[in-house]
Amino acid sequence: MLITYSVSVSSQATVSLKATDSLSEVAVLDYEVFDIIAGRSYRPSDEKGVLINSPTGQTLRLVVFSFQYKTLNLNLSIEKDTSIYITLEPLSEMINEVLISAKRKEFFALRNLDEVEGTAIYSAKKTERVFVDDMLANKATNNPRQLYARVAGLNIFDASEGGLQLNIAARGLDPNRSANFNTRQNGYDISADILGYPESYYTPPAEAIQEIQLVRGAASLQYGTQFGGLVNFKLKEAPRYDGFDIESRQSTGSYGLFNSYNSYGLKNGGWSVFGYFNHRQGDGFRSNSGFESNNLFASIGYDFSDNTSLRLEHSYFHYLAQQAGGLTDEQFYANPQQSIRERNWFMVDWQLSALKFKHQFTESLNFSIDASALHASRKAVGFRGDPGQLNVNPVTQLDEQNDRGEYINPRDLIVGSFENISVEARLLKQFGLPFVKADASSHILAGVKYYNAQNEALQGPGSQGVDADFRIRNDIFPDYPSQSAFVFPNRNLALFSEAIFKLSSRLSISPGIRHEWIRTESMGEYQRIVFDNAGNPLLNQTLEDNRILNRRFTLFGLGISYKPSKNSEVYSNVTENYRSVTFSDIRVVNPSFIVDPDIRDESGYSIDLGFRGRMASALSWDLSSFLIYYDDRIGIIFDDRANRIRKNIGTARIMGLEALIQWNIIRSVKLETTDYLFDAFINMAFSDSKYLRSEENNVVGKELEFVPRYNLKAGLNFGYKDLVLGVLWTHVSSQFTDVENSPVAMPGDQKSGLVGPVPAYDLIDVSAKWRLNSLLHLEAGINNLAGSQYFTQRAIGYPGPGVIPSYDRNYYLTLSFNLSQSRSKS
Repeated sequence: MLITYSVSVSSQATVSLKATDSLSEVAVLDYEVFDIIAGRSYRPSDEKGVLINSPTGQTLRLVVFSFQYKTLNLNLSIEKDTSIYITLEPLSEMINEVLISAKRKEFFALRNLDEVEGTAIYSAKKTERVFVDDMLANKATNNPRQLYARVAGLNIFDASEGGLQLNIAARGLDPNRSANFNTRQNGYDISADILGYPESYYTPPAEAIQEIQLVRGAASLQYGTQFGGLVNFKLKEAPRYDGFDIESRQSTGSYGLFNSYNSYGLKNGGWSVFGYFNHRQGDGFRSNSGFESNNLFASIGYDFSDNTSLRLEHSYFHYLAQQAGGLTDEQFYANPQQSIRERNWFMVDWQLSALKFKHQFTESLNFSIDASALHASRKAVGFRGDPGQLNVNPVTQLDEQNDRGEYINPRDLIVGSFENISVEARLLKQFGLPFVKADASSHILAGVKYYNAQNEALQGPGSQGVDADFRIRNDIFPDYPSQSAFVFPNRNLALFSEAIFKLSSRLSISPGIRHEWIRTESMGEYQRIVFDNAGNPLLNQTLEDNRILNRRFTLFGLGISYKPSKNSEVYSNVTENYRSVTFSDIRVVNPSFIVDPDIRDESGYSIDLGFRGRMASALSWDLSSFLIYYDDRIGIIFDDRANRIRKNIGTARIMGLEALIQWNIIRSVKLETTDYLFDAFINMAFSDSKYLRSEENNVVGKELEFVPRYNLKAGLNFGYKDLVLGVLWTHVSSQFTDVENSPVAMPGDQKSGLVGPVPAYDLIDVSAKWRLNSLLHLEAGINNLAGSQYFTQRAIGYPGPGVIPSYDRNYYLTLSFNLSQSRSKS
């Protein structure tokens, strides 16, 4: 039953939607309204319900979703401000919950970020948001190929055992530990050191993630200077209204995989609590590649009022993994599951705390401040080749043993400790330009970020044993050639501002500016050891290496958005980029390469041009082109003595086209049914790259590393009542791994396994989800169905060096339990 009453008359009307239970007549507060024409969703913010602004005379097509209630479709013609009371019917029989979730996916599984969210601006940018719960994917291992299947152009190192690390990049950047993205959780940094060591060793489990937010290409200057953009993991929270949630997911799979995820959420008055514990372990698909991890998260929040909230969060992550090492090409094709290293181990300890405060001064003025602190370490011990023999292939170099089978050489030990604090404050003001209609609101954002890090790096001899022993043993091996101890105090102060100036309801411009002050220090000492031809030490000298580098610069950006219709948008932007070189990389001795002591920072700019939109609720698209200009790009090249040198290579450009098309086949044929689901998508990226200038020989005109020319994914989803099936096809063309575009080295060559392209590969993944009853769901799948033998990475350090094989055919099976009581009785 619908009851309406009018309040006022204007050219712009406000619709207020309030929902009640059809049986108990109790208010329902946990529901979601989707505007099919505008492609936007709404949730009730308070007792006023959902508020939607619409031009008078326009017909709204709305879909109302709520857990445990039937879906409601509304067609409303609005002439004035209106309040509408709707009644929702409980699900009297246990059907279609999975299909309702699948129906939501056609709207919500992948969507662009809104122009303004909280105290952040995303207008005129290439943005995506992935709703993880709605994805058919192997969440037990954070399978990135499936989780990011609808994000165009992502290049993935698909070699992390158990999904413990995320290795993604886009548009010709190195995917290693996602170091070219600014990686965040709930809006605050989670990488080791955003300046000195921007690698991400911690990735939250997919089961705990509500959505993944990405800003790519000409990224928002409010998030930093990097070329790659932003990845933000928005974790699940306590129920929105008084009540509780309990979720438990138990998974098993190939090669001894076991994953247990358990979470609890509670909301009572102004208090809210959410936490989870995740345990994951497995044997790995190769010899010497077992792993075990534990991840704990706890959040407690208090809402002082509708306008003010405070939240404290803490994340703990620990994992220990044995690393099988790399292979030559010949070894890989003979048996990708083999390993010639049994003494290589890697351990991560991550403790991350955050305090988040939000306050709304007025309806048009919002403020937020996030403070975070990291206490973390990463430790690696193993035999990667003798660091004193740079001209010997470290992939095939034997880890020598005596007659009793005991290892002779100490292992190389590298320990990194990370202590940092970060404070970021933002103020967002909404206003209207005097010559623009009132319904086109402009926004301006001003912010400041302070970052202070005190990191340490230690390298030296480890033990001669086989186990995960991370003690340094320079007391036993004083002449070990790779010894150093450094501290890296880093400080950063950034001021940034961004705005949306609405010139009309269709046209807006978004300028941005960021001013950076960076002070990077390196203080410590290293050993200089000279050996004679018999391997005896002639000189063992301790040298100091203290450096201070100050930088101060300003970056600019500009975006333009034009909406030809309510359902489409043309956007373009250009942004300057910058990436600092890391002292920690310079001071680590690696048997696979040498670092040029004159290595310097990288700079450049990014340009995007795109067209996105939807046709009714049956077809959506995002078509874009990009250009990245990259100056002083860092890479690895061979010098005249056949040593691999990491240095600034030269100037490069990367350009390409990206497209995502999603098609709801059921709706396109106007078949109105909730029993069936049939949709499809195709995700395409075409890239071209070239080195334009370089002082090095054999570089100009060559393609860049990590830039496959074709990166394609396509998927089909089928559903009938409580069962949903999905098929994903992935094709990635070959890509070079070094700046000289070297061919695969011949067997016996000292470069074997280290240079050569990554061959093209094709994969098929099959996933399914079945609702057993109101509390239990079953998920299952087979990844790499055809059993393709492939790899995505040639490592030059850990976990290699050499070819790192990717998983062959493997399966997973998940039983999930979800109990929720989050309906208000008031």
